[in-house]
Amino acid sequence: MNPNLQHRYATTGTTASVSGVRNRVLRNTYWLLALSMIPTIGGAWLGVQMNFNLFAGSPMIGFIAFMAIAFGFFYAIEKTKDTGWGVVVLLGFTFFMGLMLTRLIEHTLRFSNGGTLIMLAFGGTGIVFAVMATIATVSKRDFSGLGKWLFAGLIVIVLASVANMFMQIPALYFAISVIAIAIFSAYILYDVQQIINGGETNYVRATLSIYLDVYNIFVNLLSLLGIFGGNRN
Repeated sequence: MNPNLQHRYATTGTTASVSGVRNRVLRNTYWLLALSMIPTIGGAWLGVQMNFNLFAGSPMIGFIAFMAIAFGFFYAIEKTKDTGWGVVVLLGFTFFMGLMLTRLIEHTLRFSNGGTLIMLAFGGTGIVFAVMATIATVSKRDFSGLGKWLFAGLIVIVLASVANMFMQIPALYFAISVIAIAIFSAYILYDVQQIINGGETNYVRATLSIYLDVYNIFVNLLSLLGIFGGNRN
């Protein structure tokens, strides 16, 4: 065979193989993301039934406990990401995050239209995810440069949220929610394109990243809907 043709066939085969791997990672990520909604909903339901509240008397201690548990899960997921246990640990984490929705869900259900608000937030989150994931898939633009700016914005949000635990300023709470929705929406662009471009090759870790994006959009969107659309009984 002509060496040039041989090289061309080999390159084409390699490209197809790499593309196949990336598509498989993306497909597995979407399937696992959909599956992760089940323990999240289960955790939220159980939390409401049990009136779960992590250190209700001290928001700061509760925040520290939450961060410690969450980072414990992150460590365990990273260590097991290449095995079946990685999926199990990830689903355990999503159940825990469902439990952490308890206070927000209970607060929302006190409104006469609370159930509607929850469904609107869920649907709105789904639309944001679908739009951003589609853009990341079809766009020729490289979103990798967003990473450092999004991380900086995330740090600002965390610090502002901690500060507002003490200041309790409604306007700041509103601003944090709006900015958080924008940042985590952009994170979907970044995280999905990381898979498409081969920057992320593990679907368990990829699912964790996108799950956190979706979760935070839902939480902040539901909070805003409660502020502006909640009807008191």
